[in-house]
Amino acid sequence: MLSDEELLRYSRQILMPRFDIAGQETLKSARVLVLGAGGLGCPVALYLGAAGVGNLTLVDDDTVELANLQRQIGFDQGHLGESKAQSLAERVLRINPLVSVTAVNERLEGDALARRVEEASLVVDCTDNFNTRFALNRACVAAKVPLVSGAAIRGEGQLSVYDSRREDSPCYHCLYPEQGNEDLTCSEAGVIAPLVGMIGAAQAMEAIKVISGVGEPLIGRLLILDAWQMQWREMKLARDPSCPVCSG
Repeated sequence: MLSDEELLRYSRQILMPRFDIAGQETLKSARVLVLGAGGLGCPVALYLGAAGVGNLTLVDDDTVELANLQRQIGFDQGHLGESKAQSLAERVLRINPLVSVTAVNERLEGDALARRVEEASLVVDCTDNFNTRFALNRACVAAKVPLVSGAAIRGEGQLSVYDSRREDSPCYHCLYPEQGNEDLTCSEAGVIAPLVGMIGAAQAMEAIKVISGVGEPLIGRLLILDAWQMQWREMKLARDPSCPVCSG
C-alpha cells in the first residue's frame, strides 16, 4: 500500500498506464542487491533508490579516492577516504528517505555471498573483475535470482540480463568461459566519465523492468555500446547446453 507521500513522489511513474500503482508497489516490495559502489554502482543505486525500490543492499569494500570523482557521481570531495558503500547509501537516503538502504563494507565471498543473493529479488552486477562476476553468476543461478550485468571501460560498454528462472535464458558463464579472461580495470585502461553513467542508468532501467514485469528485458541479448561513435549493437545470446553452471 502506498502512502500519500509515495503517491506524490512517484506520480510521474504511476501516471504511465503500463506501470501504474501496481508497478510502483512491486518496486516498493523488491529487495535489490548491488555489488559494486563505483562508476556503475553509483547511478544504479541513485536511480533505483529515487524510483522507489524499497530495499537496497550496497556492497563494496573500497574507500573513495580522488581519481574516483571523475565518474563516480555518488561522491564528492568530502567523501575522500570514506567507505564507498556507506557514503553511497547515505546519498541515496538523502534523495529518498522512504526506502531502506543497507551498506555492506566488505567483499562478499562463499556462503556470505550466497546468503545475500538468496535474500534478494534481483542482483545488479557493478563489479570490475571476472572472479567476482563468475561467483555472483553461480550464486544467482543456484538461487534462481535474476542478474543484471554491466561493464564499462575506455569508451566501450555492455549490458545484459540473465534470468535463470527462464529456461531460454543463458547465464554469464554461457557468454564468458572462466578460463582465458583477464581483468582489465579502469586504472589500467582508462574510462571516459559519462560512459559509466550511461551503462549504469541502463542497468537500473533493466532492473526496474525485471522487477515490475513491464517491458521486455535484455534476456538473451547483449547490448554493446561504442560511445565514441555513439553506436549500439545487439548480439543474440543462446544458452549453452553444456554450460557447467546453468545446464543442470
